[in-house]
Amino acid sequence: MVVSKDEIMEIRASDHVVLVRQAVRKWSTELGFGLVDQTKIITAASELARNTLDYGGGGTVRLEAVESGGRRGLRLIFEDQGPGIVDLEKALTDGYTTGKGMGMGLSGSKRLVNEFDIVSRVGEGTRVTITRWK
Repeated sequence: MVVSKDEIMEIRASDHVVLVRQAVRKWSTELGFGLVDQTKIITAASELARNTLDYGGGGTVRLEAVESGGRRGLRLIFEDQGPGIVDLEKALTDGYTTGKGMGMGLSGSKRLVNEFDIVSRVGEGTRVTITRWK
């Protein structure tokens, strides 16, 4: 996989979630994504940015324009140094929440993208990597 462009954004306050959404919209448009694909990656990015802030205590997202096998895509890597997720399997279950939400953040985001990977270590933090291909 080749990364042709990348950018790192901070997620430290609620307005940063909005900025992440706007950046993902811009990048997905530049990559030629259709409206449905744009909406899916923007929605997933918004959920994961909010989780990074609310549960991880803030962190970063790395946006990457990627190419592989003649196709182009957008990869987003969300990282925090928060408390981590004790039970990943449970956290990926629809309806599971430790907060006030509907419990669709992780599981919903996973359904909206082509590739989804999560690594979390208790006491060290969480990294979620998602990719949407055009």
